[in-house]
Amino acid sequence: MNEKEIGELRRRLRPDKSNISRVWGCYVNERHEIISQFNESLSMMTAEDGEKFLSLFRKVLTGGVGRNLLDLSFRTQQVVDGEEHRLLMNLRDSRLEDEAEVQKFFSRAIQSIDLEGNFLVLLTYDTYDVYYKGKDDVMQKDNSTEEFRHILCSICPVKESKPSLNYNNRESKFHLQAALQVVGNPEMGFLFPAFDDRATNIYNALYYTRNIEENHEDFVDAIFKTEVSMPAMVQKETFQTVLSETLEEECSYDVVQQVQDRLTQMIDIHKESKEPEPLTISKQGMRAVLSASGVSDEHVEAFDERFDAEFGVNTELSPRNLVDTKRLEVKMPDVTIQINPERSELLQTRIVDGAKCLVIRVSEDVEVNGVPIQIGEDNKS
Repeated sequence: MNEKEIGELRRRLRPDKSNISRVWGCYVNERHEIISQFNESLSMMTAEDGEKFLSLFRKVLTGGVGRNLLDLSFRTQQVVDGEEHRLLMNLRDSRLEDEAEVQKFFSRAIQSIDLEGNFLVLLTYDTYDVYYKGKDDVMQKDNSTEEFRHILCSICPVKESKPSLNYNNRESKFHLQAALQVVGNPEMGFLFPAFDDRATNIYNALYYTRNIEENHEDFVDAIFKTEVSMPAMVQKETFQTVLSETLEEECSYDVVQQVQDRLTQMIDIHKESKEPEPLTISKQGMRAVLSASGVSDEHVEAFDERFDAEFGVNTELSPRNLVDTKRLEVKMPDVTIQINPERSELLQTRIVDGAKCLVIRVSEDVEVNGVPIQIGEDNKS
C-alpha cells in the first residue's frame, strides 16, 4: 500500500464518515490473563468515547511506509488453505459477529504479545464504498467501483497513572484522585486485507509497529505466519556496519558524506515528484551510489556480497531507513559534532603535524556554552 491509499482509509475513521458500528475489546494483564472483554456499539457511547476509540484505530494507519507501516504478503498456499489466513477471512466475512472466531483470535494474539504490563486488544470491522477517482484525483461519488470490507486491530498498552490532586468544579476544591488505568497509543496493529490500487487484496495485510526498533515478530508469526522485514532502525545499523566493514580503508568521511548526500537527494527528488509508491533502492542501486561516491570496484563487490548475506537476495530497502536526512553526526568517545547535512563541506579531515584532525571551517558566529567567542590570528592555539 502507498501513502495515498493509507491516507484515504485513515481519513474515514471519523464518527460521521466510517461505517463502524461496534468495537470488540479484550483487556489483558501482565500474566496474559484476560481481565475483561466487551463488544460495544459506537452509537451507545458518548461522542468523546467513540472518537477516542476511533483515534486508536487511526494511529494504526499512521507513520512512515517501510518504517512503521509494513506490507505483509501471504503465500498462495496460505490463501488456499492456511489456518492463519482462514481465521482473518472468517473475522472479516462474519463482520466480527462470530464470537467463537473472535475468541480464537484473541487467544492467539494474547499469547504472542510481548508488551510489558497490561494491554488492550481492539478489533473492529468497516466497509467502504470505493468511488472511482479520475486522473485529477477527484472522486466521482455516483460511480462506486467496489465495496472494501476489512478489519482493523489495535493493540495498546495500559498504564496506571499516579494518584494526583484534581480540581472539583462543583465543590471548588482539590481532591486526591486514585490511580487510573490509562490506555496509551497502540504499539502494534494491522489492517486486513490490504487496500492495494484502491482495491481489496487478500494476499496482503498492512502491519503497524510504533517502535522502529521492534517489529514484534512473535505476534506477526502467530497471526500471519509470514515474514516481516527487518526493523527500520536495525536496517540502518546493519547498513552502517556493512558499509564500514566492506569499504575498510576507503570508508572515509568524504565517502560516507557522499553516500549520505546521494541517498538524501534520492529522497528529496521522490518527495518533490509526489510519486505515491514508496521509494526503495536495490542492491544494484547501492552499487551505483558507492561507485559514484568514489568506492573502488573491489570494495563495491565486497559490499555486494555482504548485502545479500545481511538483507537477503533481491531485497530492496527504503533509503529513509538508511540515513538521517536531518542531521550529520561525527562522534568520538569524548566529542560529538552535529552538522547541518546541507553544510557538510564545513567539516574536513586533515593530518596536522602527524596527528589525525577534524577541521571545521568557521564562517559565522561561534559560541561556547552560549558565550560568543572571537577567533583570529592571535587565537591560533
